[in-house]
Formats: sequence, C-alpha cells, structure tokens
Amino acid sequence: MKMIGVLGAGQLGRMMGLAGIPLDCRFRFLDPVENSPAKVIGEQIVGPFSQGTHLDQFSSGLDVLTYEFENVPVELARHMAGRRPVYPPPQALEFSQDRLIEKQLFQRLGIQPAPFHALQNLSDLEQVIKAFGFPFIIKTRRMGYDGKGQFLVKSESDAKQAWQDGLGHDLIAEGFVRFQRECSLIAVRSRDAQTAFYPLVQNFHHQGILRLSLVPCQKLTGELQLQAVEYVGRILKELDYTGVLAVEFFVADNKLIVNEMAPRVHNSGHWTMDGAETSQFENHIRAITGLPLGSTNAIGASAMINLIGTVPDVHRMLKIPGSHLHLYGKEPREGRKLGHLNIRADSIDKLMELLQECKDLMPAETFQQFQQTCC
Repeated sequence: MKMIGVLGAGQLGRMMGLAGIPLDCRFRFLDPVENSPAKVIGEQIVGPFSQGTHLDQFSSGLDVLTYEFENVPVELARHMAGRRPVYPPPQALEFSQDRLIEKQLFQRLGIQPAPFHALQNLSDLEQVIKAFGFPFIIKTRRMGYDGKGQFLVKSESDAKQAWQDGLGHDLIAEGFVRFQRECSLIAVRSRDAQTAFYPLVQNFHHQGILRLSLVPCQKLTGELQLQAVEYVGRILKELDYTGVLAVEFFVADNKLIVNEMAPRVHNSGHWTMDGAETSQFENHIRAITGLPLGSTNAIGASAMINLIGTVPDVHRMLKIPGSHLHLYGKEPREGRKLGHLNIRADSIDKLMELLQECKDLMPAETFQQFQQTCC
C-alpha cells in the first residue's frame, strides 16, 4: 500500500483519491479549508500552506507527495521535497505560477506563445500600445485562473483602467490572438521517463470558465496532434517531469499557439474518467507511485459539461444515454464548479445528437459556439 499526501483537498484531490484507492493507495490531504471535497476520501489536515508543526503530522508516513492546484507555494513544495519525493517537481510550479517566466520557457523551447511584454511602468504600457495596437490583453503575472486577473484592452482609457486595477501586481501584456478554436493536450510522464498523450481536446469557455470539452474533433487534425505532442514532450523533458501535465493552446490558421500550462490534473481532462481506457487521475497516480502508465486511447466520442453555480436535475441528466455524473460535494455558489457531466457515445455523430438534449446545461453562447465550430 502506498500512502500519498496531497497539497490541496478540492475536487481534483477528491478525484485523484477515487482513482487511487483501487490501486491500494491511501490518501492524506492538507488544506486550510475545513470539510473540503476530498475529506470523504482520506484524512484531511486543516492548516495553512506554510511551514509549521502541522507539516510533521501531514508528512508522517507518506511515500510520495503531489498537489492538486498550481498555486501551492513553491517554497512549501521545495521544503516538502526535502522530506519525501514531490511530483510534479517544484520547478514546474515555479514556471506555471508566473506568466512571464512561463512564456519565456516556451520561447526557449521553440514553442510559440502570443506576443508578450512585461509591464513594470507606464512607459512599458505605452510601448505595448504602439507595438500591439488594440485590442490586447493585460494579465496579472500571478494568481490568475478561470478568467480572473485579466483585462481586455480596447482603447487607451481601457489600458489606463487596467493599469490602475492591476496596481500592486506584476503585469504582462499579451497580443490578442484571433484564433479559430481553443484546445488542450493532457500528457503524463512516469518516474522512469515514459510518456503518454491523450487526444487533443476542443474546449469552449464562457466568461473565462471552461464550460464544454469535446473529443475527438476532426478539425484538430493529426498534424496538430503531432505538433502538440512534440511541444509538450519538450516541456516534460526540460522539467524532468513526473505526473500529469496539461497545456492549453489556441489554433490559428491551422497552427498551435501556446497559451499556458497547468502542472496537475486538469478540468479539460475530466472526460477521460469515462471516455478513455485510463483516466488522467489514474495515470497521475500510476506515474507518481512508479507504476506502469495506462493506455490513453479514447473510447468512442466524449463530451464534458461543467456544472457551474447550480446542479441541474440529477434524474434528468442521468436519463441521457451514455451519461456519467460526477458531483464534488460543494455548496452552490455563483461561478463555482460543482460537478461535471460526461457523455460518451460510439460515434461523434451520435454525440452531437446527445448534446442537443443538453444545450440548456451550458450558456447559450457556448452552445452557439459549439454549433459553429464543432466537427
């Protein structure tokens, strides 16, 4: 039996635990919030993500540590790595937590991001306006997720307002990418450097939050899959990575432009729980415990619908053929991810039919975008 420590006890930790228990793994979670979603899976130590006596209680008897979100303090991950193996490596956290050094990593590895420029003062902002024109995007370098910490700049007044709203934070400007679709690649690398890659996923966002993921998409060609695998493979090797890594891309003129990476299991990989031979969660546990990786092949066609803010009628969702409901045990709140619905079908055509029955489970704009850009 392996004892796994997880920094964070949210829904991703919960789903890791559900995947690891059949492999005779047991789990202990550290999280400052009491009664977090993963508490039903294993012991939760309630305490801050900082050094203290509670870390002794948390780390005692663990075989390996991992984390379920990328804003774990790097210093904590490095401190824990002095006690037990930590996967993914703390270095991956460092790159993913700062958009500037993340994009510099991509550039160094020959992976094209959108044009970017660090913003330290108003003079930098004036240079960006001249270089990028409007529109462009200003983002905080740290702590942004699900659309938070981002400002779409359409004019000089927008730029000044974004600068004021971002005071006290390091900022970065990104050129606006006129993309045809958004996608992501979920990859996994084992402790002995074996790698595996899931199919490219087409993603649909609304107000910065992922609402729908779709696999496969014929417009995400084999050429794009090979390009994504090459790019992500470079990152895995450079960071000497172990575990699951998600990398998000824009597709523009049939080329990939990298957006960002997440050194953890990822929302756009939730479809793998029911639509792949081995889920991203099981493969993450296999990777960090030294077990052989499982097949990443898709089974038929799959869609994942995030349930945001409220949970629709459960009976109605479960009547949809091929549906699999995953709830996180969280109290409803506006903008909060409460669960997801996976739908699997034998063919993409059948999946399209089933999604017609689910259009009220997502924003109208998301369903419209899906109809316009789907396979």
